[in-house]
Amino acid sequence: MDLSRRAFLGSVSAAAAVTGVKPGTVAALQQDPLNVRKDFPVVEDGIYLNSAYITPSPIQAVEAVQAFAERKARDPVSLGGMLQETNALRSKYAQLVGATEGEIGVCYATSDGENIVTNALDFQPGDNVVVDDLHYETTYILYQHLRETKGIEVRTVRNRDGAASPEAFAELVDARTRLVSVSWVSHVNGYHHDLKALAEIAHAQGAYLYADAIQGVGMLDLDVRDVGIDFFTAGTYKWLLGGFGVAPFYVKEELLDVITVDRFGSLQSAESLGDHQYRLHADAKKYGYATMSFGAVFQLSAGLDYLLKVGVENIERHTVSIANRLNEGLRAQGHDVLTPVGNRSAIVTFAHGYDPAMASRSLEEASILPSVREGGAQIRVGVALFNTDEEIDRLLEVTAGWA
Repeated sequence: MDLSRRAFLGSVSAAAAVTGVKPGTVAALQQDPLNVRKDFPVVEDGIYLNSAYITPSPIQAVEAVQAFAERKARDPVSLGGMLQETNALRSKYAQLVGATEGEIGVCYATSDGENIVTNALDFQPGDNVVVDDLHYETTYILYQHLRETKGIEVRTVRNRDGAASPEAFAELVDARTRLVSVSWVSHVNGYHHDLKALAEIAHAQGAYLYADAIQGVGMLDLDVRDVGIDFFTAGTYKWLLGGFGVAPFYVKEELLDVITVDRFGSLQSAESLGDHQYRLHADAKKYGYATMSFGAVFQLSAGLDYLLKVGVENIERHTVSIANRLNEGLRAQGHDVLTPVGNRSAIVTFAHGYDPAMASRSLEEASILPSVREGGAQIRVGVALFNTDEEIDRLLEVTAGWA
């Protein structure tokens, strides 16, 4: 269970009383290689290392959604204007991942995309889907349902030392495999799947590759053409710096006819033909069928502007380097690090083996907020673009004191 925001802020005040340092001065004490800390008020409240749970938005994204809400109160935005911003979002997101605008739809949550894909594939008894044990629980629930209702086989790759290698997937993929599904970056331990290798394995057997990408897009650089992935969806309240209720959905252009819609609504209409007949969108716009969370659209659009300005390749270089240094430091202290050495993501999970209450208390006293999991036995650290080496040093000082 994650530490509450109230507990975190309370611990900041307590720490300030002990150290004599005001919370508002924390940002000034840090290096800022990406020149972003001024845009993230969260850095004034302590050391926030919980971005794998929820990534704080920069003030530019907050101002965008505030402006939208203010306008709704005084001069409501027209539907045309809101849809125009949605299309702008699609264009920016396409630029971010190397796709075309026509390949980007807008859904409501990460799980929407995988549901749309599996509904379209028309599974038959004896077909199989290959997943691994580092996936998010939504996927297991979905394929449990399909096993019970469609008679499919669900094959699960078991991780070894925190990694689910392409070779392990290859052992389970065969001619009856319809889909390989992974979390591109695992929420469990940050393991970074090799999408290119997995796509080649799936395609060699006539299967498709789907990814839950909520823990990857915005943290790691991605070129969909290079990796060859078929479909992925990403909610936007993590590394994409947005809010809740909007999730871009990528479908490879050649597969847009294969992945049919599973629900219908007015926003799918491209043109009225008269007499209550309509021509529907043929590209990925067809997946957005009804009124969406337009405040979240404006927030995400501003978040994408921010990411494109900073450069995801720069964010990846900065955060992964810090995460790898943390991984090595925790291992040197004797902690059971569940994230593989040299893993390319900004997430590190470790089991500390000490009293959970003591560990949580010491983190609170140091004004450090990671994810505290498995009853306090595990700690997951998510390094964001605004975090620094100095903050990781402070965390390592605290974990060293648990011995």
